[in-house]
Amino acid sequence: MTACALLNGRFCTLDRERPSATALAVSDGRVVAVGDDDAVRAAAEDLSQPGAPVAECDLGGRLVIPGLIDAHVHFSEYAIGLQSVAAETATLDECLARVAARAAATPKGEWVTGQGWNQNPWGRYPTAADLDRVAADHPVYLESKSWHAGWVNSLALRLAGIDETTPDPPGGQIQRDAAGRPTGVLLEDAASGLVKRAMPELSTAALAALLRPAVASCWRVGLTGVHDFDGERAREAMEMLRGQDEPGLRFVSAVLAEELEAALAQGLHGDDGDDWLRTGAVKVMIDGALSQATAWMWAPYEGLPEQLGMALIAPDDLFALGTRARAGGFAMAVHAIGDRANHEVLEVFARLRADEAAEAGVTAREAGAPAHAARLRHRVEHVQLLAPDDFGRLAQLGVIASMQPVHAPSDMPTAERLWGARCAGAYAWRTQLAAGAPVAFGSDAPVEGIDPFWGIHAAVTRRRAGGAPGVDGWYPEQRLTVEEALRGFTLGAAYAAGMEAEVGSLACGKLADLVVLDRDIFSVEPMAIRDTVVLGTMVGGRWRYRAPELAS
Repeated sequence: MTACALLNGRFCTLDRERPSATALAVSDGRVVAVGDDDAVRAAAEDLSQPGAPVAECDLGGRLVIPGLIDAHVHFSEYAIGLQSVAAETATLDECLARVAARAAATPKGEWVTGQGWNQNPWGRYPTAADLDRVAADHPVYLESKSWHAGWVNSLALRLAGIDETTPDPPGGQIQRDAAGRPTGVLLEDAASGLVKRAMPELSTAALAALLRPAVASCWRVGLTGVHDFDGERAREAMEMLRGQDEPGLRFVSAVLAEELEAALAQGLHGDDGDDWLRTGAVKVMIDGALSQATAWMWAPYEGLPEQLGMALIAPDDLFALGTRARAGGFAMAVHAIGDRANHEVLEVFARLRADEAAEAGVTAREAGAPAHAARLRHRVEHVQLLAPDDFGRLAQLGVIASMQPVHAPSDMPTAERLWGARCAGAYAWRTQLAAGAPVAFGSDAPVEGIDPFWGIHAAVTRRRAGGAPGVDGWYPEQRLTVEEALRGFTLGAAYAAGMEAEVGSLACGKLADLVVLDRDIFSVEPMAIRDTVVLGTMVGGRWRYRAPELAS
């Protein structure tokens, strides 16, 4: 057995027994020693085979942190997006120019796809006619930044069979002009899915090929694991990668609500798998998004007196789904944005907790104290807006607040415009930590960039990259310390996956997942955290990415 000694570093271990160290030894994919240089070198030599020198790496005094885990990504869509039209632009004309360029390089009749458009800075929703001007001979489908709307051209509408006689599907809306004709914008998956079904499906092998560069991009920003919410197709592609080689990225794969029965029939169980690929919770959406004003609200959106958003599943149906999931040992991961949506989800979780307690032979009162002892690790995804009466309920129910700090500065102008004073209860990470809720952080990529340091920066500053809204940040009482933000991307995300005994901190016996940084994120000016450069990423004791200055 050969050991590796990482020396002359500054390790932030997040291990309460030994929070800091200068050195760490790795053997057989796990941490075997943490301490000062001499002690770690000696431990590594003791573990090495006779005649096999210890591999040493001088870290040059650089900061080392545990491997970062993104608790909410859409990984196959992220991988596809790396190859498609980048539709997030300051102006509509710029976006159309990008579509035109892609269409010019694409054989006539083939689909042009992209991600990221946002109507808010453009001042209006785009239309099919806009796309027709630049790509009339190609069907076009562009996913919105929120992933709650699709924008298509006239050819795509025809291929999908959508016209003025097509009814709105349940849980979705076909945006129409004054004459009732589809405009080219389709709200929520139920509507955009009408077009997606007309698009050629990427084979598992083709998707697996796209995942490889996506995995490599994760290493370059310090990610050693992700929680994916793209369902069976992404899971099969990652399994294919694993059949070819060790994937090098720990992958927790949610089961989509529509896949649950098939998963149960196959005998799949919550937390099946191993350290590389494991089954996560059952994902379901109860409402839409802020940017499309489809998040489910108690009171109307500012300036939209008739708009309360959309409920995509009835609470009783959500409870029935949670009950069915429990039969397979699955926790629930429920997308909830609006204050009404979050309230209804918490009501459902209270009912599920009572049933879990009854099954375990204890009273509901005992199951709630301590709340974190609850068997299933249910999650609310996003938790973007809570009514004051619900601030402490995730903690009371032992429900994980799976949040994405980078959403706050990104959504800030739209939230102010559509939610007004209610923003005091929005993106409230400090509120959840103070109440005692388990908190896991992610990016929601490709909705936002996947770089976790953008999320840490957002959590610490509540400011945009350019500094807005000012030195104190947006609702500064919700800002976190660097360590609190880091814990959300490490131990918090590990807990959400049931993997806290294996990853999330650097301690003897844990998997050797770690990241070397170019700066000390604890001492630099907080705005500089966003520009952190990863110099090395180790997963399972192997360097998956190492910059030249670290390799030398």
